[in-house]
Amino acid sequence: MASPSGSQNGGILGVSNKTSFGKNTVTKVTASTPSAVTTQPGTTIINYVVAAGGGGGGSTSGGSAGGGGAGGLRHGSCISVCGNTALGAVVIGAGGSALSDGANSSLVIGCTTFTSAGGGKGARSQASFANAGTGGSGGGGQGYTGPAPAGSKTGAAGNTPPVSPPQGNAGGDGVHSCSSANAQAAGGGGGAGAPGVDACQPSSTLSNGGAGGAGLDLSPLVGTTAGVCGVFSGGGGGGKRMAPGSKGAGGTGGGGAGGQGPSTQAVAGTVNTGGGGGGSGVEPSSGGAGGAGVVVIKELNKASGVWSMQSQFSLQSQGTWPRFIPVYTADFMILAGGGGGGGCGTHGNGSGAGGGGMIFSYSNPSAAGLSFTEGTTFNVVVGAGGTNANNTNMTRGNSSSVVHDGGTRTATGGGAGLHATTPATPGQQPGGAGGGGPGGIGNTPAVPAADGGPQGASGSTGAVGGGGGGGKCGAQAPTKSPQGIGGAGTVTAISGSPEQFAGGGGGGAHVAPGGAGGAGGGAPGGTPSTPNCAAANTGGGGGGFAYPSWPSPGGKGGNGGSGKVYLRFPGAVSVSVSPGANSVTTLPAPAGGCKLATFTVSGTNTVTV
Repeated sequence: MASPSGSQNGGILGVSNKTSFGKNTVTKVTASTPSAVTTQPGTTIINYVVAAGGGGGGSTSGGSAGGGGAGGLRHGSCISVCGNTALGAVVIGAGGSALSDGANSSLVIGCTTFTSAGGGKGARSQASFANAGTGGSGGGGQGYTGPAPAGSKTGAAGNTPPVSPPQGNAGGDGVHSCSSANAQAAGGGGGAGAPGVDACQPSSTLSNGGAGGAGLDLSPLVGTTAGVCGVFSGGGGGGKRMAPGSKGAGGTGGGGAGGQGPSTQAVAGTVNTGGGGGGSGVEPSSGGAGGAGVVVIKELNKASGVWSMQSQFSLQSQGTWPRFIPVYTADFMILAGGGGGGGCGTHGNGSGAGGGGMIFSYSNPSAAGLSFTEGTTFNVVVGAGGTNANNTNMTRGNSSSVVHDGGTRTATGGGAGLHATTPATPGQQPGGAGGGGPGGIGNTPAVPAADGGPQGASGSTGAVGGGGGGGKCGAQAPTKSPQGIGGAGTVTAISGSPEQFAGGGGGGAHVAPGGAGGAGGGAPGGTPSTPNCAAANTGGGGGGFAYPSWPSPGGKGGNGGSGKVYLRFPGAVSVSVSPGANSVTTLPAPAGGCKLATFTVSGTNTVTV
């Protein structure tokens, strides 16, 4: 039967009918497992939430006890993965029992582990006082009228150990030294979204327990089926000994309320939210247990549209029927060439060069991949290593870059090492990683985290020394052997297994051995007879040359290693590279058929998908 003419749908396709590419699947993991989630074949991007177990509320045999801190909460959006990929191990942290910290939760994506710290316990009151515990969020301080350790009334620090962005907040302080025992009140535990609230004392006979800190609403990332309608990690409320006044409420996102008097017991944090347990209010009573943690994964691969039959007919007849064009994301690792090692004249030893700048998106939650559609061509430049044609003419490494529709991502070549002469000639010290002695500044120019930076560290500050690696600074060089060592490079697993690149070069030594090269391709410092060059496609800094016996002429430092570029594409697309010396491989499990384009030829290359 045809529908009324006003419906415009021909009676077959209603306005609620949709076409879909995949599903935005949400997976909630509530128990530890070696491999929790295998993504769908069409999935290229995921969001994640990792909530640790909440801290248990404090117990009391007098006074009032602090609320438990929420479990640490870490989250990320638009993380690139390949379809049909088994994500790594998941650990679900248990909530702490009364007066116990919660346990850590973690998720492995690629070779990166994202760990949220368990929430801190609430402070205990009277008899055997105990301070609140630090953790993802800190526990609340206790309230008591008599003498007590000063620290026990203070809320504990959150975001312990520190991560960026912060995983939680501090607990609130309890009320102390009141004239009335009924005024005793404790602070609320910290939450992922806000600190725990301090207990307040409006008069000598009236006080209120502090509320638990609010949790964090992550429903835009993973929906409302996990947490408390998408809100996670609320702090536990502080206890209140007796009326008048009130107990502290639990923080939104699973925090348990505090206890009050003999009839109102502390409430446990909600299971699988990371909520902190409420603190007890009167003796003898126990604090509420913290809620267990949870890990949530949302796959982002759904595209839908709604068309009536009339619109379909019109568009088909006009030849303008829309075609769904999927947008994919490619991960990248862009490594520049390492700098040339410093030479020497008749005074001093040459310094090691900085490793090439390195930026990457794979397993880097701060960085966005490269968006593209089928038919896109990327221009890829692989930078050559810096040279030292003679003992005074050191050059920095050459930059590497990828040019695509969304712009250009560039890693800067490593800075050259110092040429030792009288007076000293510094060479080109700044770069992706700075050259050694005195240290050049790394991450020059600065690359923001969203583009895969920072790209390198500074060199050592000694008179001679190693260059900064892609991840760590070079060691300061002493005046005699052994000379400064190169800084360690950065590890990435974009190729399917861990690799380290961009190590800094070691400083030269008049008396062997020279300083060691940094892990990841940094060349060691040379001897009076031999300069040491970094290997190709490592981005390693060249080693500095050694001071010969006076008045022998000086020598040149080693060349830097050339750069390298990886682009990791979803398995659903075809990939071709030019020139043919570069390569495309299909990665084995657990990479799920992703295609890896590898560029090792210095100069300009292309890849078409």
